Amino acid sequence: MAGSSHGHTPAAWTGVTIAFIGFCVAGVFMVAANPLGFWAGMGVVILGGVVGAAMKAAGLGMPKQSPVRVQPRDTAAAVPAESAAS
Repeated sequence: MAGSSHGHTPAAWTGVTIAFIGFCVAGVFMVAANPLGFWAGMGVVILGGVVGAAMKAAGLGMPKQSPVRVQPRDTAAAVPAESAAS
């Protein structure tokens, strides 16, 4: 996945961070036996998905790749390590 830069965008990081906080809140309230707090945490999880999608729609997600942009990446990966080092 690192070669394709999957998820390395502000939209992805923000959405996942908000969802993670929501899971933590929901987990604390689940242990505390507080259903209202649990569902509030789950609402924050959903909010993370909505914020990530909105940021992607606003242009902060991964841009669509054109064949011109993808081609140099493929040829750079095909170069052996020994010839690239020298």
